[in-house]
Amino acid sequence: MKKVYLDSCFVIYLIEYVPSFSPIAREFLAKNINCHLCISPLVRLEVLVHPMRNHNHALEKDYVDFLARLEVLPITDEVFDRALQLRVFYRLKTPDALHLGAAIFHGCSEFWTNDDRLLNVGGGLAINIFS
Repeated sequence: MKKVYLDSCFVIYLIEYVPSFSPIAREFLAKNINCHLCISPLVRLEVLVHPMRNHNHALEKDYVDFLARLEVLPITDEVFDRALQLRVFYRLKTPDALHLGAAIFHGCSEFWTNDDRLLNVGGGLAINIFS
């Protein structure tokens, strides 16, 4: 079974309806139901900002319920060290480096995203399922 890290954008496209991306994300997930889905606490932080800021409790609950079904990969000192290397060598922004660092450190075989900048980083781990 593939161990897959979900980028925050992918989670948003699954939970909220974004016309250009949600149908693609949902169809892709449906075709890959035998994957072990993972996130880090950073995904939780990023996806909950908007619903909490707007006091959208229903949307917040949708996110919390969905995220509870995924494996949460801790962001340890080793993950921070990997993220630091990614920032130095590939000039990634801190959140992108942390996401990718967590996926690499915890042995994920794929990283589903909508960010082409990550495709050449991490040995082909990142897959832009929207392109």
